[in-house]
Amino acid sequence: MCGGIVLTYKDALDYIYGFTDYEKQTAFQYTSERFDLGRVVRLLGLLDNPHHRFRSIHVAGTKGKGSTSAMLASILRAAGYRVGLYTSPHLHTFRERIRLDGEIISEGSVAALTERLQPLVAQVPDLTTFEVITVLACEYFAENAADLVVLEVGLGGRLDATNVVTPLVAVITPISFDHVQYLGHTLTAIATEKAGIIKPGVPVVSAPQPAEALTVIEAVCLARGAPLTVVDRAWTWRSEEATPEGQTFSARPTGGTWNTYRLPLLGNHQLGNAATALTTVDVLRGLGIDIPSDAVVNGLANVHWPGRLEVMGRHPWVVVDGAHNGDSAQKLAAALPALFPYRRMILVYGALAGHSVPDMLAALLPVADEVILTRVGNPRGVDPATLLVEVQARGRQAECVAPVGAALERALRIASAEDLVCVTGSLYVVADARVAWYRHVGEPEPPTDP
Repeated sequence: MCGGIVLTYKDALDYIYGFTDYEKQTAFQYTSERFDLGRVVRLLGLLDNPHHRFRSIHVAGTKGKGSTSAMLASILRAAGYRVGLYTSPHLHTFRERIRLDGEIISEGSVAALTERLQPLVAQVPDLTTFEVITVLACEYFAENAADLVVLEVGLGGRLDATNVVTPLVAVITPISFDHVQYLGHTLTAIATEKAGIIKPGVPVVSAPQPAEALTVIEAVCLARGAPLTVVDRAWTWRSEEATPEGQTFSARPTGGTWNTYRLPLLGNHQLGNAATALTTVDVLRGLGIDIPSDAVVNGLANVHWPGRLEVMGRHPWVVVDGAHNGDSAQKLAAALPALFPYRRMILVYGALAGHSVPDMLAALLPVADEVILTRVGNPRGVDPATLLVEVQARGRQAECVAPVGAALERALRIASAEDLVCVTGSLYVVADARVAWYRHVGEPEPPTDP
C-alpha cells in the first residue's frame, strides 16, 4: 500500500514491465555485467530466501523445455505433490507464467506480491523485468508451501535469473541454433550457456543432443562432479499411434519392461520430451521422491500445453504452433502431413527479430501451397515486407496481411474444407491467432491482461 492506495493488478503489471524487459528488445549485450545474478540473490535475500523453502527441478534447452516442464509438473501433481510451475513467455496473460497445482496465479496475488516487493526492489539497482518476475514467483511458491517447483529457464541458462536455485536435478532439453546473437553462433557456445545451470554434485538429465552439444554437457558434468544421465542411453521409446487427438507410445528403461503411455501433445518430437520427463522421474525416485507408476501414466495423459501443434479447428484444419527456429520448423513441416489429411497447406507466418527467418522458411516453404505473411503485436515483430523479401529470394510469392487476426481471416477465406491452415513463427503469433480464432467461432476468449 502506498499513501493508502492498494495496488491493482494493472498497477502491478505496469510496475513490473517498467523495468528493462529483454523480451521486448531487439538488441542488447548478453554479458554477466548486464545479467548479474547478484541482483537476484540480493533481492531474494531481502525476502529471506524463498527459493530455499522449496525443492526444484531446473529445465534449460533450446526446444522442448516448456513442454518437458509441463509434463514433469503434471506427473508430480498426479503423484500428490503441491507443484509450482514457472515458465515464459506467456500466451495471453502474465499469470500463466506462475502456476500452482495447475492453476494460474490470481490477479490479487500478483498485486499483493508486487506491493510487498516494491520497497525491497528499490534497494536493488538495475533489476530487470524477468528478474523481478522470477523473485515474485519464488516468493509465491514459498508462501503457498509448494513441495516441488519446476523452473523453466528464460534465456540461455548460465546468466538466467532462475539460475540462483540449487535444484534436485537439472534437465537440458534438445539444443539447437536460436538467439545466436546472444548465446553464440556455434552449438558449442550455445551448449556452454545451457550447461551453466549444472551445479556441483547435482544430477543432470540430458535429452538426445547433437554430438557437439553433448560433448560440452559431458565435460561440464565431469568438471563439476554432476552425475549425467543421457535420455537415449537410459530409455528406449517408439510411437504406437498418432492421430489429431493425441498419440500413444511405448517406452522402457534399459533392461526394463515396456509400458504404454498416452500423450495429448502432438508431434514425434514430443515423444523425446516425454522420454526426458520419464528419465527425470527415475532420477527423482533415486533421490527419494515417491512417484508411483500410475502417476506417470496419468500425468502424461493429462498434460496441457497449448500453442504447440494445437488443433483449433477442422474443415479446414486450423493448427497453431510456436516453432521459432529452423529445427522446430523442420519438425513442424514433418508433423503436418504425418498427422493431418489435407489438400493444400496455407501458411500464416510471422516472426520476431532475432529468430532465424531463413532457416524457418527453408523448412516451411516447401510444404506450403499458399503463404500469408503477418506481423505479431510485439515490438520485436518483423515487418511482413521484410519477410516477403526472404520469401521471394526463395522463388516464392506471398501476401502480406497484418495483424495476425486479419491474416488468419484471409487464410480461412481462401481455404476449402479439405485444406489446412497453419499459423506459426513464434508463440506471440500463436497467441494472437488463438484469440482471433475464438472470436471467429464465437467462443469465450482466454483470460488476457488489462
